[in-house]
Amino acid sequence: MRNLLHDMNPSVKFILITLSMLAIAFFFNPWTPFLFWVSIILLQLTMSRTKWKLWLLFMLPFSIGAFGYLWTTVVFGADTGGTVIWSFAGLDVTDEQWARALSLAFRVMAFSTLSLLFAFTTDPVKFILSLMQQLKLSPKLAYGVMVGYQFLPVMKDEFIQIQQAQRLRGAKMQKHSWQRLLSMRQVLIPMLAGAVRKAERSAFAMEARGFTGEPRSAFYRPIRIGRIDILMSGVFLVILFVSCAGGSWLS
Repeated sequence: MRNLLHDMNPSVKFILITLSMLAIAFFFNPWTPFLFWVSIILLQLTMSRTKWKLWLLFMLPFSIGAFGYLWTTVVFGADTGGTVIWSFAGLDVTDEQWARALSLAFRVMAFSTLSLLFAFTTDPVKFILSLMQQLKLSPKLAYGVMVGYQFLPVMKDEFIQIQQAQRLRGAKMQKHSWQRLLSMRQVLIPMLAGAVRKAERSAFAMEARGFTGEPRSAFYRPIRIGRIDILMSGVFLVILFVSCAGGSWLS
């Protein structure tokens, strides 16, 4: 039960999330994105193994952005008429302005929650393989992205090693942030040279193993669509339908 979102085919999950975002974008009442947002959180609580402390950390900037949408729409939004529901410091807020502000804020929360659901429950390598097998993504692009992703931890370690090596050779630690920013080129240039060498070695290794970039029909690690994908597709569609219908009825 807790692994259902993790076991879904990544391409199916990606298509469902994209369709959900497009559908929610056509509803301008505040209830539809709110109901959808709450439903996605409940879905992730019951059907995933999410690290919620990390989730809350990633959700913080999106929450600040949603509050910014709410505040700016209420304060600087155009006068759309409606009944004044409250006044503050000479500012009159109508029910139309308030509904539109809530709609934008909950839409940001719903979209960001969907994005984090995909990020926290999807293996990047499995996602690339699924794009090649189900959505026929070009192997040249897919393997290029995959190799680049595998190099990210290496680049981080290399960045730290170059900084430490420069300090051992007498490079001074700058005090001001703008000085550290300007001195960053002393680290980035060696990293760029190292990245070019790694890219050449990776290209030679792939060619030596017979990689030509041509479409293929057989895969070492096949990613298939199964009963879990059909079940979870139904769950996503039910959540979307109930949110849209409930939001239209409550508004």
